[in-house]
Amino acid sequence: MSEADTVSRDTTPGGGSAEPNRGDPKAFWLSWKTIVVGGRSVAYGEAGDGVPVLFLHGWGLDHRVYKRSLARLVATGVRVVAPALPGFGGSEPLPQQESTLAGFATWLAEFLDALEITDPALIMGHSFGGGVAIVFAHNYPERVRGLVLINSIGASAWARRGVTPRTITQRPLWDWGLHFPGDLWPLGQARRVLPVILSEAVPNLLREPRAFWRVAALARGADLLGELAELKRRRLPVVVLWGNRDRIITRDAFEEMCEVLGTPHSLTIEGSHGWLIADPDTFGEVITNVVEIAARTRALDGNHRRVGELASLATRLLRPRSTGAGSQ
Repeated sequence: MSEADTVSRDTTPGGGSAEPNRGDPKAFWLSWKTIVVGGRSVAYGEAGDGVPVLFLHGWGLDHRVYKRSLARLVATGVRVVAPALPGFGGSEPLPQQESTLAGFATWLAEFLDALEITDPALIMGHSFGGGVAIVFAHNYPERVRGLVLINSIGASAWARRGVTPRTITQRPLWDWGLHFPGDLWPLGQARRVLPVILSEAVPNLLREPRAFWRVAALARGADLLGELAELKRRRLPVVVLWGNRDRIITRDAFEEMCEVLGTPHSLTIEGSHGWLIADPDTFGEVITNVVEIAARTRALDGNHRRVGELASLATRLLRPRSTGAGSQ
C-alpha cells in the first residue's frame, strides 16, 4: 500500500486536529497501512480510539470492501483494526502447511503482537473471517473480550432432507458456486456493490490463486462445533448476526450454531450473505448496540458471577426487531 492510499480522519488542512463530523461516514474512514508479521508484509486498515475491535473479512474479499460499514463501526467510539488476511488484499500468503484455521489464528496473534495490542479485543468476523475468529477465541481466550459472528462459517449443517440433516461436506461445489454471486451482491444492489467487490476479488485471485482456492476449501469444510461448545462452556459473550436471505450460510447452519452456543444473543437481519457490505447503515445501527455490550465487558473481566448482567443488557439491546435496508 502506498502513502497515497492513506485517508486520515483527524488532520485538518492547517495541520491541527478537529472533531470528525459524525454525520459524514467518510470522516471515520480507515487509514491503510502495512506492517511486517512473521517476515511477511501485511496490509491493514485502522482508525479510532477506545476498545480494540478486530474485524476479519470474508473469503475472496479484503478489508477495503467493508470501508463504509467499518466507518460506522469507528463512529461508535472504538479502535477498529481490519487486516487483509494472508493471501488477500496485498498481504502475503501463509506457507501451505500453515494454511489452516489454526494457522490463521496463530498469525492473528502475531499480528496483534506486532501492533502492540495487549488489551482483550472484540473480534468480529464475516463469513470465512468468522471461522478464523472462532478458532482465535478458542486458542487465545486471554486476548478476546467478546465475539461477533456475521453470517459466519463454523456450523456443520447445510440443509435437511426430510428429517435427515445434510452436512456442509455433502454440499456439492456447484451449489456453492450457484448461490455465491447472488448472495454476495443482491440483484437490486448489484450496480453499486458489484464493482466494489470485483475490484478486490479479481486482484486477489490473480495475485495469489493458490491461496485463494486453499481458503475456499477451508471455508467449505469448516466444522467448528467443538470450538463453539467450548466457548459456551467458558461463557464468552457471543453475538450471532445472520441475513435471512443467505443461501451460502443457510438457516440450518445458523440455527445449529446458535444451538451449540446455547442460545447466544442473535439477530436476524433482512438481507443476504453480504448484507453489511450492501447496507452499511443497518450494520451501523446493529453494531452500535453490540459495541455497547462489549464495552460493558471491561468491567466484567474475570468476574463470571456478573456475566448475568451482561446477558440482561444484551437481551435488551438485541431484542428482535425489523431491520430494513438503509442504504439502497
